Amino acid sequence: MKLGIINSAFDQAGVDTKTGLEHIARIGFDTVDIFTEAMTITEDEIQLIESTCADNNLPIVSVVVVAAGLIDFNDPVRDFHVDRVKKFVDLAERFKSNNVLLVLGEYIWQREVIPPELQWGWAVENTRKIGNYASDKGIEIALELEPFRLSLLNNVKEMVRFIDDCDHPNVKANIDISHLVLADVSPAEVASLKGKATHVHISDCDGKVHGDLPPGRGVVKFSPYLQAIKDLDFDGSVSLELEYSPDPSKIVEWVEEAYRSTAEMMEQVGLRN
Repeated sequence: MKLGIINSAFDQAGVDTKTGLEHIARIGFDTVDIFTEAMTITEDEIQLIESTCADNNLPIVSVVVVAAGLIDFNDPVRDFHVDRVKKFVDLAERFKSNNVLLVLGEYIWQREVIPPELQWGWAVENTRKIGNYASDKGIEIALELEPFRLSLLNNVKEMVRFIDDCDHPNVKANIDISHLVLADVSPAEVASLKGKATHVHISDCDGKVHGDLPPGRGVVKFSPYLQAIKDLDFDGSVSLELEYSPDPSKIVEWVEEAYRSTAEMMEQVGLRN
């Protein structure tokens, strides 16, 4: 597998797109994931990303979208978000990416007003529509597990059930290691994603709260999870997800630290190629 990073680590620290991508390439990452808004990104920005990544031999493997509206109880809202995610698929095709990383939403009103089965059904229906659209363009949809109590996909069991319900070859799972820890998912449970996974996120946390820290700054024991991912035997990228550095002025050092620790762990497990 390759070692990548989501470029939002630099963007959130106020670093411009070109400089952030150049840092990512210089540090030694194999790939990059792009976090943007496909509905509003300008042609100039698209061309800047394309040219900077090409000049630095930095493939774009994933484009990230959060689309909580796919399970909204209003039909027009769901329809809008289906069309919005399709724009991300178009952008992924433009970038020659492998997947669109899709974050679904949460059950509303504590699952007490609208039957949760309805929201689940809307999510399956709309994800399948997006999967059909993505399939025509050679793009996979990578669903992210979110470790929050009301998240639609908040554990591996629900992820497997959702992928099975979608029953679409282009709808697969993203494996986020710190999210697995926060959801109390053991490394052994990762085996149930055999044939269902396409992408990986890696970061650290304190074991209690969503953190997105450089590996080594929290409590996550990564090796068993990395070995379990290796055993799934799929080709993809392990992308660092680093959010909101506590000291934006030292974001370069923050990313460099995360790169070194992750590269070392992947080397120990024999996961990077």
